[in-house]
Amino acid sequence: MIRILLLLYNGQIPNGDNDRLKSKFQLRQRLQANGLKPKRQHICKNQDEVEKLTQADFHSISYTLSRNQIVVVQYTHDEDSDMFQIGRSAESQIDFIVMDTIVGGKTIDDSSVSQSTISRYACRIVVLRHPPYTARIFAAGFDNSKNIFLGEKSIKWKNSRNEMDGVTTNGVLVMHIDDDQLNMNSKSTKWKEVSVCGSVFDLGDGRFKYIYQTALPSNTDNILKDGTLIDLCGATLLWRSVEGLKHTPTRRFLEFGLEELNSKKPQCPVSLNTLVVKTESYSLVSSKFSNPYVYVLCGHVQGNHQWGMKTDDNNQLRECPLCRTVGPLIAIVPGLESSFYVIPNSDNESTTSHAFHPCGHMTSQSTALYWSKIKVPYGTKGLKAVCPFCSLALSEIKPTSYYHKNGFVEMIYEVPNNPLVI
Repeated sequence: MIRILLLLYNGQIPNGDNDRLKSKFQLRQRLQANGLKPKRQHICKNQDEVEKLTQADFHSISYTLSRNQIVVVQYTHDEDSDMFQIGRSAESQIDFIVMDTIVGGKTIDDSSVSQSTISRYACRIVVLRHPPYTARIFAAGFDNSKNIFLGEKSIKWKNSRNEMDGVTTNGVLVMHIDDDQLNMNSKSTKWKEVSVCGSVFDLGDGRFKYIYQTALPSNTDNILKDGTLIDLCGATLLWRSVEGLKHTPTRRFLEFGLEELNSKKPQCPVSLNTLVVKTESYSLVSSKFSNPYVYVLCGHVQGNHQWGMKTDDNNQLRECPLCRTVGPLIAIVPGLESSFYVIPNSDNESTTSHAFHPCGHMTSQSTALYWSKIKVPYGTKGLKAVCPFCSLALSEIKPTSYYHKNGFVEMIYEVPNNPLVI
């Protein structure tokens, strides 16, 4: 089993997971292989010749060079691989449906689908059925007529082997990490673009100015590794391997960490209420328990009281009653998608010690450090570090104390019989 995850969601999509539209997708070996490999290249002089080939019972990729020259590459069955297709289309040949997402863990509703930037047939992943079970990604997926069409205006070329290749309109980008394991010290590499045939290219100044046919392919390959990020121009996917997931916390372990924190009964020093991070087991707790909030600039955890409210340039700020630091106050939300966690820095590392800013998703120190360094495509705003649980861009406020970091905060709880350290 290999798992691919939609980066935006904290365990499930807002309206609940279903068969093919969900926050994470497990790739398992198919009962029968459905992989494909190129067999023959045809040069057609008119549309009638193309239709005869594309309507035949085999998969194909068509490259329109001009009105009178179309190259059709015929594909044949590959019994050594399985193919999985990803895209926005709800047609049956799409294994994993990906919808456009907006920050905060929401999806674009059906009335806005026409505005989508994700291709209906965005990409395909081909996995070997035998060890080492290598997985490779390719731009574009086959439609319900078993074809991929690259029109006259699309970017395409002949490579050094005289074979046709091209890139899709919206593009498929990949970024690997520079380590075999996903941990706090792992560093990102540069984002690259994947072609229809699986070649990988450095990103140029502009896609239509970049000359793919004369550019040498990048030294990066299209093999998916643990921690690889995939961008589909509207959604970002995280690829996790079986081996990588063996070293990350499980969902039950994360819930146990929350239960352990709640059992210590952290207190709000102002309202004197017990603070409880809500989990399923605490969903019906008494109203006398308060949701915890954290002062971003100092890390003190308290309830949402009205003390020390201030306004600065229309921003609502709070003065911490313990250290008098003025800054944002955010609610703490448990980060429960275990596959976003990286390998712990130590055996006793807490999963409730840090929170991303400004969304408040709680996580471990190692996970916060890792994701605060990873830059992903963020709409028209370039590359930004985001919270993996909701895809909200992390704060770029410069650290002002030991507990306030770049994009996250280390939290300080007041626990009975355990003096608060300021």
